Amino acid sequence: MGIFERYLSVWVGIGMVLGLAGGVMFPDVFTFLGNLQYAQINMVIAVLIWLMIYPMMMQIDFGAIKKIHQRPKGIVITIVVNWLIKPFTMALLAVFFIRYLFGPWISPSLGDEYIAGMILLGVAPCTAMVFVWSQLTKGDANYTLVQVAVNDLIMVVAFAPIAAFLLGVTEVMVPWDTLLLSVTLFVVIPLVAGVLTRMLVKNRDANKQQATLDKLSKTMKPLSIMGLVGTVILLFGFQAEKIISNPVDIVLIAIPLLIQTYLIFAVTYIWMRKSKQPHRVAAPGAMIGASNFFELAVAVAISLFGIHSGAALATVVGVLVEVPVMLSLVAYANKTKHQFAIESA
Repeated sequence: MGIFERYLSVWVGIGMVLGLAGGVMFPDVFTFLGNLQYAQINMVIAVLIWLMIYPMMMQIDFGAIKKIHQRPKGIVITIVVNWLIKPFTMALLAVFFIRYLFGPWISPSLGDEYIAGMILLGVAPCTAMVFVWSQLTKGDANYTLVQVAVNDLIMVVAFAPIAAFLLGVTEVMVPWDTLLLSVTLFVVIPLVAGVLTRMLVKNRDANKQQATLDKLSKTMKPLSIMGLVGTVILLFGFQAEKIISNPVDIVLIAIPLLIQTYLIFAVTYIWMRKSKQPHRVAAPGAMIGASNFFELAVAVAISLFGIHSGAALATVVGVLVEVPVMLSLVAYANKTKHQFAIESA
């Protein structure tokens, strides 16, 4: 393990500080970079995420994908947790903490908006960053791709009705441009790039081909880590003003989001272990539900409640806490890999 991977949490912490400092000291620069977006997706961050995902996509073997139907339990667990458990636990935690536990410090109307934003996060399981978490936990690249693909297909039909039900509104307009652009940028394009890379290094000797791919992936690893840290710097820089002007509310919103993240990870991880799923399937599967498709959640919050609403702020807090929290889960998954293998055997 290189210096970049060994001290990843340190680099991310430095990135958070640099982002906040940069957002305060050079607000015009971050405003300019923040406006480089389309369909609520920032193009600079999109490039950085693409750098993180591409090395994993080089490992996708379509021949191996055909055999995934022989291990359906991992897919089933992912679907059940993401769509039958996660949205409802998020709604319950949001209502309990914001409306009741933190009620004395938050006005009812603003509290309802915070709850709405958190619910939108709960109904939007991750699409892009899960490839990064899977790579960091040495997940099965082929299986992760299928898990994400199935998740995205379900999202197309399930996101709007579940969100509408939990929000108590008659209709939720899905921002199709955000959804389709995200899938294209973070799944389709890097996947095609990975396939083309495999074709370029194609060798009759499968071992030599894999060795070449592993060497290329290792060479790109520092760029991938830099992409992650760069993403953190930009996210915290974009929201520096909100963080500094609303520190108490940000902490109050973050608490139920943190509990939800660890809860969903634990439910999925333990269920995967009890179902005898290998660690390379269980870890990425747990990461999908634990993390969020924040671009979609932010876009819907803004369209329903406005850019300056409490709902939009809540989705932004979800973005800010996700990276450091997910890194802690990556560390836990890697630390328990040996134990996981013994108990799931």
